[in-house]
Amino acid sequence: MKPAASRSDVFLSNRAALVDFATPIVGDRARAEDVVQEAFLRFASAEDRPEARVEKPAAYLYRIVRNLALDWARRRAVEQRRQAEAPLWWMRPRAPRTPEQELLHRQDLDRVAAALAELAPEARLAVEMHRFGGYSLGEIAERLNTSVPTAHRLVRDALVKIALRLGTRPEGG
Repeated sequence: MKPAASRSDVFLSNRAALVDFATPIVGDRARAEDVVQEAFLRFASAEDRPEARVEKPAAYLYRIVRNLALDWARRRAVEQRRQAEAPLWWMRPRAPRTPEQELLHRQDLDRVAAALAELAPEARLAVEMHRFGGYSLGEIAERLNTSVPTAHRLVRDALVKIALRLGTRPEGG
């Protein structure tokens, strides 16, 4: 009786054919080489486990290569679809601001910060929770121990003060 060939012997005797087998699936010989190498790692890692014995190791190896190649092709198709879609607005690069636009933007931020500083602590907390923290009016009311209409009024009044502050530009602005 002939002794069973080791898994590495089976791999080495079938390696070139496995690469040829995987190439049309993945569309690239270099990628097929990677797939075959990954298949060998999976195939050889099970060699010492008795429950991993297979009757036809070459067929098993081909199955591993096929599955890995199909997985890679699916992942690539998904990536290509995502890349083909128009990027979301927040992913597109913005046109750089001019120095004047940057100055106006910083002045607006300073006015918002000044308006926030002038608010009562309760109103400031309410508007910060709502606009920066994404909290609902119910959550704000619970945190401030007030009613929802009161929380709404605090947020609304604070936003009106900020908007009024932003609406007035200093002389020459």
